[in-house]
Amino acid sequence: MSAVPDTIIETEGLRREFTVGRRRARRRVVAVSDVDLRIAPGEAVGFLGPNGAGKSTTIKMLIGILVPTAGRLQVCGLDPTRQRRELARRLGVVFGQRSQLWWDLPLRDSFELLGAIHRVSEPEQRTRLERCTEVLGLDGFLDVPVRQLSLGQRMRGEVTAALLHGPQLLVLDEPTVGLDLVSKERLRAFLQEVNIVDGVTILLTTHDLPDVERLCRRVVVIDQGRVVADDAIDALRARSGGAREVVVELTAPAAPLEGLPGVREVRVEADGLRQRLAFTPGDTTAAALISAVAARAELRDVTVVEPSIEDLVRRLYAQD
Repeated sequence: MSAVPDTIIETEGLRREFTVGRRRARRRVVAVSDVDLRIAPGEAVGFLGPNGAGKSTTIKMLIGILVPTAGRLQVCGLDPTRQRRELARRLGVVFGQRSQLWWDLPLRDSFELLGAIHRVSEPEQRTRLERCTEVLGLDGFLDVPVRQLSLGQRMRGEVTAALLHGPQLLVLDEPTVGLDLVSKERLRAFLQEVNIVDGVTILLTTHDLPDVERLCRRVVVIDQGRVVADDAIDALRARSGGAREVVVELTAPAAPLEGLPGVREVRVEADGLRQRLAFTPGDTTAAALISAVAARAELRDVTVVEPSIEDLVRRLYAQD
């Protein structure tokens, strides 16, 4: 692997404009405006925002697909536009809507072809593939054509393909989409290991907040082409006022479960059979809150509801 630079991603005043419309109706649309970003080696950063915020445009500039209209940009110590081929050797990318696998070939053959393209030695490729196969549970479908794989199986294959050449930077777009809860947790644990043990820098875009909480220590939020927050996820929640909810279904109607430690608001539904308890993670935990509720009432069911990324971004943007 090439030497790791001091900064994996560095942008200054990054801007991208598009011309839309025809002839006299043409106009300039700014998709990304003055984005300053610095990501150090080994960081795991969530890059979040609602649809149309500018995430995809920014990522396309980072990996060399789009040329910036203005600003300065370096990724893995390289200019993504002028040194795109060299950058490809240091970069792993997983896009939910685009596949790097060969549709009609078995998964195993796609891995062999990608290894040859990246000029990975046979021992290195074997070691990495064996590790991914064991952790991600690929054994049962390595010889199945990609077009016959479920979405969850294909996503596990995509992550493996992105790691076979030992990249310095891994860019992930909705990596847990289509996975069941057990498979999601296995993939999150594996990506966390890749980040912490192997030192691979991760840039993650997702609408699944648990992915961000498990993998990322830092969050960058973009909306309408501008960075509106760059902070730890707990600080992001505190700034936005976002809260989690524990929704409890009781076996019998009960008075509002008020006075529980860390609870900000109690909403009662279904004549007291269902109650929604809003709390901030810094004040208490879901486990502690559920235990406190169980001490006061008999539970039939419990659900933990996460604030959506869209809600957090909406609050942040409204404050700016």
